[in-house]
Amino acid sequence: MMPLFDRRTLSSLALIAAVIAGLYLCFLMAAPFLPAIVWSFVLACLMRPLHRRLCQATGNDAVSAGVTVSLVAALVVFPGLMLASALLREAVRSAANLEPMIAANPWSAILDAHPVVAAAADWIDQRFDMRSILQSVATWLGRSSATLLQGSITGSMNLLLTFYFLFYLLRDETRAVTALKAALPLSQGEFALLAERVIATVRASVLGTAFVAMLQGVLGGLSFWWLGLPAPIFWGVVMGFLGIVPFLGAFVIWVPAAAYLALSGDLRAAMVLALWGTLVVGLVDNLVYPILVGRQLMIHSAVTFIAVVGGLLVFGTTGLVLGPIIVAALLALLQTWRLREEAARPRGGRAELEA
Repeated sequence: MMPLFDRRTLSSLALIAAVIAGLYLCFLMAAPFLPAIVWSFVLACLMRPLHRRLCQATGNDAVSAGVTVSLVAALVVFPGLMLASALLREAVRSAANLEPMIAANPWSAILDAHPVVAAAADWIDQRFDMRSILQSVATWLGRSSATLLQGSITGSMNLLLTFYFLFYLLRDETRAVTALKAALPLSQGEFALLAERVIATVRASVLGTAFVAMLQGVLGGLSFWWLGLPAPIFWGVVMGFLGIVPFLGAFVIWVPAAAYLALSGDLRAAMVLALWGTLVVGLVDNLVYPILVGRQLMIHSAVTFIAVVGGLLVFGTTGLVLGPIIVAALLALLQTWRLREEAARPRGGRAELEA
């Protein structure tokens, strides 16, 4: 009786198991650095043309990589600090003005003029102490705004690690690509197809995010201008920047503005701003972004929506790019599989069977 598995088969199975275990352990070790790795890869894909030109001019990969990273840091850090500083000043000023406005109780005249609103306010007041809640929020905002806007230690470390990984991705691009080609069981053409799909996905995701954020900023600024709110251009720019940040977005600006209008007694303007922000500004991200990115990648909008939203839910902020990358890579691998199957079929198979 022959053994079920010979020595060579058992050795191959043990090797496969060891490789899978090693990959899993490597993933566990890399998981804490996943945001920095993903964003450094995204920046490397975007800045590669500039790095190549600088490399040709300087003749040194390390120098060109250092200059590229410095430019990226200047473009990311300085605008971020300026935006955080502006938001900090406005948040502190708004928090200082909110408590006196609440203490003045401007709701009495509003409720007297709108019986329907008065009935709804009575129902809410019986179940919630809204004045205490609003005062607590205002106090918390005044005390915590600096901490919230300046960022956490984790965010700062991720930013530094992103620039650290970006430098080596740019400097050692050739060696990294060569090692990846040797590790993957793909031919030269198959690897080129996979790399092309991934890079195209990164560029489409980033450019789509930038376009949608710009559109949100324009729409938000127009609503501020139409309602007569101060500094519509400035707040439009701020809403555009916040539109790039997942789980934040333009609502961070227009929701307090709507609350301010309501507390000031302008319920109609507050309702208009709330409806505009929810139905127009808010839905732009969920509707326009999947359509825009899906067209560039020639992927159905529903699939793109699942990739983006599912990526955000699974991976957090990095899922905005990582989700579409995973879907695009999977489609490229499926196409490779299909091409291999077609190449393995006999060309005259059907004619031979008919004969």
